[in-house]
This record gives sequence, C-alpha cells and structure tokens, in this order.
Amino acid sequence: MIELIGLYKSFKGQNVLKGADLLIPTGRIVTVVGKSGCGKSVLVKHIMGLLRPDAGQVLIDGIDITKLELTELDRIREKLGVLFQGGALFDSMTVEENVAFPLKEKTKLGKAEIRERVMRALEDVGLGDRGSKFPEELSGGMKKRAALARALITEPSLVIFDEPTTGLDPVITSSIHKLIKTTHEKYGFTAVIISHEVPGIFGIVDKVAVLHDGVIAQAGTPDEIRASTNPVVKQFITGSLEGPIDILS
Repeated sequence: MIELIGLYKSFKGQNVLKGADLLIPTGRIVTVVGKSGCGKSVLVKHIMGLLRPDAGQVLIDGIDITKLELTELDRIREKLGVLFQGGALFDSMTVEENVAFPLKEKTKLGKAEIRERVMRALEDVGLGDRGSKFPEELSGGMKKRAALARALITEPSLVIFDEPTTGLDPVITSSIHKLIKTTHEKYGFTAVIISHEVPGIFGIVDKVAVLHDGVIAQAGTPDEIRASTNPVVKQFITGSLEGPIDILS
C-alpha cells in the first residue's frame, strides 16, 4: 500500500532523513521505532502528505503523493485516520460529539445514521457508556480510546498512530496495544505506529522498522529484529548505553 523511496528532508540545514526506504504492506501493522528526535514523526508526516521531501517518493497505492496538487492530495487523505499523541479531542465537545465530528464535516449522513455509527464505534473501543462525558472527565487511557474511535469512524484504509501510549502506565499501555490489534482485525486497515514501547509493541505488529541517522537501519518481523546482528538495532532494542547510537545527541 505504501512505499517510501529514497526520502531526504532537511530543516534549516539539518539533515533529518537521508535516503529512507520503507515498504508498508496492505493490511499489516508496521511500527517505526528509534531514539527520540531521530525523525520518526517527520517520516510519518510524509506519508500523511503534511511534508514534501527534498528528494524521493511517497507511493500510496502506486500514486506518488509528492507530485499531487492539494485537491488530489485531499482525496488520498480521505482514506486516512490519525490517532494523535495527545488524543487531540475537542474539550468543548462530548465524547460522542468528538467522534461524530468527521462524519458531520465530511459526509452528508443524517443525524440518526451518524449517531448509530458513533455508538457502534464507541462500543468497539469499550466506551459505549461514555458518550455523554467530556474529555476532562476521562482517564488518559479512555481519551486514547475515544480518539481511536474518532480515527476509525470514517472507516479509513490507513491509520497512523503517533506514539499512542505516551504517558500511560504499563497496564493501560498493554490494553491500548490489545485494542489496536482487535480493531485492526475488525476493520482491516493498514496501520503505521510510531512507538518507543520496545519490545512491548512487538507483540501486535507484523513488521518493525528501526530508524537511525536518517535511514531505516533494518526492517523485518519482530523475530528478525530481536535476532538482528546490526549493532544499531541491538543497542536500541536492548537499551544498552554502549554502541553506535549517541545517547547524548
């Protein structure tokens, strides 16, 4: 579904991506991992069409979105759902109103059908009885669940998860991982997850891509990454202070 080919991107003379290549198969869950500040979010913003590379291609269903005009790009984005790191829920809206927002903005569905779809989505994420609550009345884990329901409400073919478990305790983190897996099985979307939960995230993904120094140091199944002899990969997944990764940069 998605192929990144030779992506280069710099900001004010600082090279962030230096020829990154990555294949994301249709219907699979792929996680991009790497040290903080290594460019994971920059990489994913190219998939979302929020950034254009200095060089390289971003192919979605065979279409190079770096060449598209804004109206054409918007049609590609209609296939996209995003779970933002902080949830990005509207504080002035109830959970039900937050989840309904994309349908009200992007479709001509009637109120009854919108509400039916919203309640079904909330049931899918375990919040069937929380629709009338406001975000401030929810726990951190519940906010992520509500944000996931909103990301799925338009039935996207691609969902981006931007560090979905940041700030959550280990138990809630495990529950969010399980939720991603179960909703993926039900909806069948392709998933790209930016994560720092190593090796916990390995339990739900089909492919792991390790980003280092502007390129994908290695990509493979969780078992292949665990067994890697690449010194960068070994250091990152073990959390060792010794190795080629500069922990101070």
